[in-house]
Amino acid sequence: MADNIAQQQDVGQVKPQRRFFRRRALVLIVLALLFIGLILVVRHFRHRDTAANGPAEGRGRNGNGRDAPVAVASATVISGDIQVRIPALGTVTPLATVTVRTQISGLLQKIAFTEGQLLRKGDFLAQIDPGPYEAALTVAKGTLRRDQALLVNARLDLKRYEGMIKEDAVAQQQLDTQRALVDQYEGVVETDEGQIKSAEVNLQYTHIVAPIGGRVGLRQVDQGNYVTPADANGIVVLNQLQPITVLFTIPEDNVPALSAALRAHKSLKVEAYDKANHTRLADGTLLTLDNAIDTTTGTIKLRAQFANADGALFANQFVNVSLLRETLHDQKIMPNSAVHRGAPKGAQANFVYLVKPDSTVSVRIVTLGVVDGDRVSVLDGLQPGDVVVTEGGDQLRDGASVLLPGSKPATNPGNPLSAPRAPGGKDAGQKPRRPASS
Repeated sequence: MADNIAQQQDVGQVKPQRRFFRRRALVLIVLALLFIGLILVVRHFRHRDTAANGPAEGRGRNGNGRDAPVAVASATVISGDIQVRIPALGTVTPLATVTVRTQISGLLQKIAFTEGQLLRKGDFLAQIDPGPYEAALTVAKGTLRRDQALLVNARLDLKRYEGMIKEDAVAQQQLDTQRALVDQYEGVVETDEGQIKSAEVNLQYTHIVAPIGGRVGLRQVDQGNYVTPADANGIVVLNQLQPITVLFTIPEDNVPALSAALRAHKSLKVEAYDKANHTRLADGTLLTLDNAIDTTTGTIKLRAQFANADGALFANQFVNVSLLRETLHDQKIMPNSAVHRGAPKGAQANFVYLVKPDSTVSVRIVTLGVVDGDRVSVLDGLQPGDVVVTEGGDQLRDGASVLLPGSKPATNPGNPLSAPRAPGGKDAGQKPRRPASS
C-alpha cells in the first residue's frame, strides 16, 4: 500500500517536469526558426541589391571611392526653325456623296458598273426598260399633230370670218367665238409640245449615268427588279474620292490665328497620318473653318482637302491630323528626350543635365516652348552650343561625371585594378622579385 502511494507521488512530480521541458523546447524551436528566417531575409535583400546595383566598384566607384563616369548620350543645343503644329483626330469625308436613284419607275434591265469601280462623270451605270416611255413619246407626238391640224383649220375659219364681218355676212359674236377657239387650240398645241418634252426626258432617264466622278459602292438592287423613285436605298452610292476632304476639330484658342491666315489667303499645310500615327498618308491644305464654335466642347470644326491621287485616304477612315499653323525662326532647339520633370531645387520644374567642359554635369532648369515631334524649343535656361544629356540621365545627379560617346575613361593610378598589367601577369609598377637563396 505504501509502495503504491509512493509511486503515485512520483508520477505526479514527473508530469509537471515534462510539461516544463516541452514548453522550453517549443520556445527554443520558435526562436531558432525566427533567427533562421531573419538570416534568410537579410541574405535576400543583399542578393537583390547586388543584382540590381552590382558591387560598389561596379556601380560607378573607383579605387578612391569616387563615382566612376557614367556613359551617356548627348546632343548640342542648336539655333534654327521649329514648326508650330496643331494635332487633331479627323475623319475622311468624300467631297461629294451621291445616292444614285432612278427618276422614273420601271424594270431594271441592265447594271453596267462593277462594285468598287472608279468612274468618271457621265459614265453609264444602269438601264431601265425604255419601251413604255418610247410608246408615251409616240402618243404625245401624234396628239400634237392632231391638235396642230385643228389649230390650222381654226385659223383659216377665223381669217374667213374677219373678211365676212366687213360685209356684215357674219355676226360679231361668231367672229369672237372663232378667235377664242383659235386661242384654245394654240394652248392645246403648247400642252402637247410640253407632253412631248416630258416624254423625251423620261426616256432619257431610262439611261442612268454617273452624276459625279468617284468610286461606286456595293449595288443596292439587282438586275431584273422593278425600281421606283421612292426606293430609299437607290441603286448604288457614289463617293467622290479625288479630291477628298478630312474633317477635324481643334481648340477654339487657335481660331484667331487660323482666321487671319485664311483671310490673307495663306496656304496652311495639313498632313494626314494613319491610326497609329506612324505613317504619313497624304499632304493637303486647309480649306475652311466652320462658322461657329461648339460651346459644349470649346472646339471648332475644320475641313482640309487632299488630292488623294494614290487613293491612300478612304471614305470614313479615322486619321491623325497635323496642321502646320506657323514656323518660328531663330529658336533654340534640343531633343525632347533631354527634358526631365522633377523638383531639382525644391519646386516642380523642367530641367536638363548640362555637360560642362570637365565632363561633369549640372542640373539646369529650363523653360520650354513649342514641341515639334522629338524636338522642343527652349525659351530660357540654355544657349546654342550647350551640350545636354539625352540618354542615361536617370543615373545622374548634380556634379556627376559622365563619359560621352567617343571618349575614353581616364586611368586612375590609385586603383590597382585599373593599372596596366605587365607581361606574365605581374603588375607593371612592381619590381620582379629575386629568387630565394637556398
